Parts: sequence; structure tokens; C-alpha cells
Amino acid sequence: MKIFTAKQIYEADKATEAKQQISSIDLMERAADQVFQWLDQRLQGAQVTIHIFCGIGNNGGDGMALGRMLLNKGYSVKSYIVNYSEKRSKCFLINYGRYKNTTKDWPLMMKSEQDFPTLNPRDIIVDCIFGIGLNKPVDSWVKKLIMHINKVKAFVLSIDVPSGLFVDTPTPDKDAVIKATATLTFQAPKLVFFLPETNQFSETLEIIDIGLDEQYLAETPVEANLILKNEVKSMYLPRDKFSHKGNFGHTYIIGGSYGKIGAVSLAAKSALKSGAGKVTAYLPKCGYSIIQTSIPEAMVITDAGENSINDFSLPEDITHIGIGPGLGTEKETVKGFLSFLKKLKTAMVIDADALNILASNKKALSDVPPLSILTPHPGELERLIGKWENDFDKLQKTKSFSKKYDVIVVIKGAHTITVYKDHLFVNTTGNPGMATPGSGDVLTGLITGLIAQGYQPLIAAIFGVYLHGSAGDISVQQTGYQSLLAGEIADFIGDAYIELFRREDELPK
Repeated sequence: MKIFTAKQIYEADKATEAKQQISSIDLMERAADQVFQWLDQRLQGAQVTIHIFCGIGNNGGDGMALGRMLLNKGYSVKSYIVNYSEKRSKCFLINYGRYKNTTKDWPLMMKSEQDFPTLNPRDIIVDCIFGIGLNKPVDSWVKKLIMHINKVKAFVLSIDVPSGLFVDTPTPDKDAVIKATATLTFQAPKLVFFLPETNQFSETLEIIDIGLDEQYLAETPVEANLILKNEVKSMYLPRDKFSHKGNFGHTYIIGGSYGKIGAVSLAAKSALKSGAGKVTAYLPKCGYSIIQTSIPEAMVITDAGENSINDFSLPEDITHIGIGPGLGTEKETVKGFLSFLKKLKTAMVIDADALNILASNKKALSDVPPLSILTPHPGELERLIGKWENDFDKLQKTKSFSKKYDVIVVIKGAHTITVYKDHLFVNTTGNPGMATPGSGDVLTGLITGLIAQGYQPLIAAIFGVYLHGSAGDISVQQTGYQSLLAGEIADFIGDAYIELFRREDELPK
């Protein structure tokens, strides 16, 4: 699913008006009706007071139209105009007039803190103050109004975007943003909903189709995409009836050191669960018995080092490598890894201590094969690209890093974002229980196993991140957030494949 910028959404509005021969006020009516239907279906005529706070732009016009529709259905509605400027949009003025023709209880014109209404936690608040076009800090009294609304702890429904939130640039004042219970956003998601610093401003998000021009939406290129089940299903490579394990590649998981053999075990297990034809773990001698006992399906090659990898004496023809889990940063390990890196020609998955070695030896980044996949957590990412000022700056620095070294960067988090040059792929699976030791090792093995099966590196990264999160979502239903273990995520990779092709009306067993 495409993620459009605010500018592109405005262009889509114009294209729709021209193509469908409708006016902007009619398009606003269509959008408001969709919001009304959503709210009416849930309230079913309930006797509750609905407070609608409207700005004086098009978002406020949406609120005025919604208020009129709710009044016509018999709901108790109190509306307020947040009069922060003398400018008004044409569509707002039209719907303001229609609202006043519907009821004698006209909207209250708010100009200062003295106009703030008393709100009750049992009320419903609809936020239509600012839309996606906000590009400057709000007035001080409007900030106080937003804080007043947030303090009530009522159900807050934001229309298109929580007011005060900037869509395509950093939000300057996070205290001046509505904290919505739910947000109904028009036509397409916005990137800001999935970033760590701003995800907090809406507990739930729903996308409402308001019928914008399909041709414009389909043909307009975007920087970011939201990865949902349908996108991932199209990536899946089906298996031929007469295929054998030799068709699905030989995966090598390189890592481990004394006390950290479990990381290699998790990655190797995950590679096998992903469907790789063969999996070999390359690790120091101290890990031999552990891997042979814990994962009998995997093969093992040991390095000359007893407690850490030193020589990296692997077969010269290996092509599918996941490296870093539990590797350690011993002096000989670092020396061996940097030497090994110079010999490689094919893309590999780089995680954990392998990333830390690269971060401490930046010149070696030039030796990383093109299209290699780096999977850093936030601390590892900072060591690679440097500090960032905000989430947008972080993404910009990551894109620059990706272009400079021609690598794919998987920024792990609640909404893991896969970055390749100027393209972003935002994941939608996963849960807080996956913030557990070893979860990243499972992801490393999973992505490496997919590459071995013939998935192109970028597809393997996107698909692997989705499956990893889906496996976590399935397993956490049995364990709860606090008790989810990384090994259980690996155990449910098969279920994640099954879930991918389960019908929407078919309940999981």
C-alpha cells in the first residue's frame, strides 16, 4: 500500500475533482459521510454528547459536515470553531453555513482560553482542528486547548490526522498534539503514523476510502510503502512438486563465541524453518556439541579458535551467508572478519557484532558486497550512521548510507522499516513481546534462508521482516507479551506461512 505525502494527497484531490467532475465541497461531503457512517455504526443512536472541535480550514469543514449529519440523525452535538486565524477555506465557510441552517444551536466561536468548554470523560470528542497541511507551530492558546482535550481522557476521534501533528516533517512541539483514541485517515496512510517519536498520538488507525482518482493513485510514484498481507503474498515463491533440498540453497550461519552459542542456534533454526535446503553453522569449537545436540537438522563446521572465531576458513564457493549473531569482538575475530569480507562477492545478511565491527572500522564498509542486508537495532544503527535529531533525520541518514554503500538497511523496531536507497518499506506485523533476547538472531536466519531459496535480497528482507513479525503475533497469543521467547518465534515461522494464505473468513486453529 502506497504512503503518499501531503502534497500528493492534495494533487490526488485535484485529479479526482477534474476526472470525476465533482467540486471540492462534494468531495468533502463524501469524506464526511464516510466518517459519519463509521461513527453511527458504532454508536447506534446512543445518548452521548459529541463535541466536535473544528479549525477554519478544510479539516474544519469536514467537522462541520460531520456535525450536520450527526444532528440530522438525532445525536447530541456541540460544535466549536477554533478561531486561530482570520483566513477561512471556501469549503469550511460553505459547511459552516449549512451547519447553521440545520440547528439553532450554532457552533461556539473560540478565541481564547476563556472559551474552553467543560468536557466529561464519558463524552466523545471529534478532533477536526488541523489537517495534513499544518506546517508551523500552533498558537499558545490553541496548544492549551489541545492539552485541555488530552487531559479529559475521553474517547477522541481524530479526522485524517491528530491535530498538531506534522505529516512530512518533524513535529516541533509534541505537547501540542492531540492524543487520539482512534484516527480515521483519508485514502492512504501517512508515514508519520509509523515512526517511534509520533506513533504515540493515535492508539488505532483506520484508512477510509473516499474514492480518490484510482489512476493518479496507481501511477504516482512514492517513496514509502506499507507492507500488508497482500503485498507479501505476491512475493511468495511456490515450490515445484518435484523439487528437492538442493533447489533451496545452502545457508551458512557464521557467529558464536563462548557463552553466546545460543545466538547461532536461533539463527540456524530460523534458517531451517524458513525453508532453506541445507544449513551449516560455522562457529568456534566450544559450540560444536551444543549445535549438534540442539539442532540435529543443521550441519556444523568449527573454526580453529576454541572460544571465538579467528580464521574464517570456510569453503570458497559459499554464497548464502548470515553473519554476526554472538560473534563477539575479540581482536582475532575482528582481524579475521575484515579479511574474510574482502573475499566475498555475493550479498549476505550482517547483524549484531558483525555490525559493531563495521561501525568501528568504517573503511571496511566499502568491502561489503552490494545488496547486502544490514539488520541493526537503534544502538547499532547509530554507531553506523551517527546520531540523528529526529525520526525524519534518521531516515534521511539511513537512505544516504544505503546509497553510499549500495546496501539494504533493516531498521528494527515496532514498525520495522526496510530502507534501500530512497525507498522505504514499513512493516505491519509484530508486537512488544518480540523485544526479547535473540529475536534479531531469528530474523537474521530467516532472511538468510529466504535468500538461499532464490528470493532477491530486497524481497527477502521485506518478506522476512513480515514473516518474523507474523510468527511473533501468532506465538504471543499463547505466551503473552512478557513470556515470549525468541525460540518460540522461530517455532511459529511455519504458522506464519500458513497464515499468509488463510482466507480472511477462516479462523486460525
